Amino acid sequence: MQKQNQIYDLFYSGKKLVALLIDPDKFNKSKIEKIFKKNICLPDLIFVGGSLLVEKQMEEVISFFKKNTKIPVVLFPGNSMQISKNADAILFISLISGRNPDFLIGQHVLSAPYIAKTQLEVIPTSYILIDGGVRTSVEYISQTAPIPSDKTDIALATALAGKYLGHKLIYLEAGSGAKNSVPTEMIKVISEKTNLPIIVGGGIRSEKMANHLLKAGASTIVIGNLFETNPDEALKIIENIKTK
Repeated sequence: MQKQNQIYDLFYSGKKLVALLIDPDKFNKSKIEKIFKKNICLPDLIFVGGSLLVEKQMEEVISFFKKNTKIPVVLFPGNSMQISKNADAILFISLISGRNPDFLIGQHVLSAPYIAKTQLEVIPTSYILIDGGVRTSVEYISQTAPIPSDKTDIALATALAGKYLGHKLIYLEAGSGAKNSVPTEMIKVISEKTNLPIIVGGGIRSEKMANHLLKAGASTIVIGNLFETNPDEALKIIENIKTK
């Protein structure tokens, strides 16, 4: 039996949240141990996922955070193989900005029987790719094109479709290492028109940028690539946001 609404309620709490995205393929246990031991301000959520993934590495990441922190661990799967019963929740993402049936429903059908046997809290999530200025891994793997960053009307129509399909979260993704983040005007419009919690990821490299996204209507920002390249700056952003 699945857990009910613990992580869901956190997204709907009205608080501004920070999620740290950990790619198991790039996980360095000793490095992260040192970083987390010296920091008091920690993220609200740990997202675990990547475009490519080895099961053993994923379990190692989940085990580390479950043993060493009280931060909820949320799966952010790229396919049906990236699922573990040991996490707290799963973003059951449908890539609705693309038209690849495998990422709209195919992988979901494959993973559903396994998920049903776990206690994972399942949160249906609209996953919408927005052009961040560079081609990303998720574009290549999914064989889909992102929505142009100046096409707010298309992004809104897509987000509304996700809402009417029953999705509970909207995840706007510029992609790992994006030159540009999701435009604030797009976030503002989608937040106002859907009235759903908005997760924003990709291209977040400064506290100023993070604050702009949150002010525009993002309820959760996701920091990933910056933590890999400049962990001190990433944790500084987390601390500044959480202490306001």
